[in-house]
This record gives sequence, C-alpha cells and structure tokens, in this order.
Amino acid sequence: MMEHEVSPPKGARRSRKRVGRGDAAGGGSYAGRGMKGQKSRSGKSVRPGFEGGQLPLIKGLPMKRGFNNRYKTYYALVNLNTLQERFEAGTTVTPELLHGLGIVRRTSLPVKIVSDGELDHALTVNAHKFTAAARAKIEAAGGSAVEI
Repeated sequence: MMEHEVSPPKGARRSRKRVGRGDAAGGGSYAGRGMKGQKSRSGKSVRPGFEGGQLPLIKGLPMKRGFNNRYKTYYALVNLNTLQERFEAGTTVTPELLHGLGIVRRTSLPVKIVSDGELDHALTVNAHKFTAAARAKIEAAGGSAVEI
C-alpha cells in the first residue's frame, strides 16, 4: 500500500450539516438560531465582549492593569550584606557567580549593587551598576568596584 492510497475508514469523515435548507434536511425552521431576538436575525451579530448595553468588563480594566515601560532598565539588586555573608575576603564577585549561587535569579537582567548593610572585608565586585554609597563602602573596606 502506498501513501497516496491511504484513506480514512468508512464513516470517519462526515460532511457539515447545511442548516436553513428545510425541515426535511434536518436543519430547517430556525436553523439552530432559536426563536426571535438579536442573535436570530440576519446580518452582523453582537461584537465580542458586548454585554447588552451594561458597561463591559473590558472598559473597567485600563484603570486597574497598569503597564510595563519598554524603555526602563530593570536591575537584579544585590545588597552589600549578602556579599558580606556569602563571600570570603579577596573573592572576585561576578554576575555569573551570583547566579550560580542563587543570589540573582536571571542572567538576562543587569546586576546592581546597593548599599544595604555593611562590608568589612575586601572584595572585587564586578557588576553593571553601583549606587554611590555601595561603591564608597566597598572601597572603604579595601575592595574595588568594577563596572562591566
């Protein structure tokens, strides 16, 4: 048997029901539209989301949903106290290392070091951004803040 000779078994395929062709054809009288009303008439029916003139749900949503600014840069924030707890003196901290330890969730976001907490040992921190206070605390501890 060749591929072009394969056909579905008898009764597996069925032609669509042609409504509105008389009672004898099985789809006569109201042709599946019920009796009277807006949706039984010919022509365009109601648009999606129409609620009979009541204020539609979709009209109330704009004030609730907000938006995402496509031009804003979102950063993965890392506190200094996290660096204090997780890294020994002399370590070079990179975004890949932070991701590997589970401190930063996504590598797609740039890393920003913020100054929450204290740092009392020297670290070389490589990140995309630093707050001024974080940079000062890192350098005061004898480390260096390197912007990537």
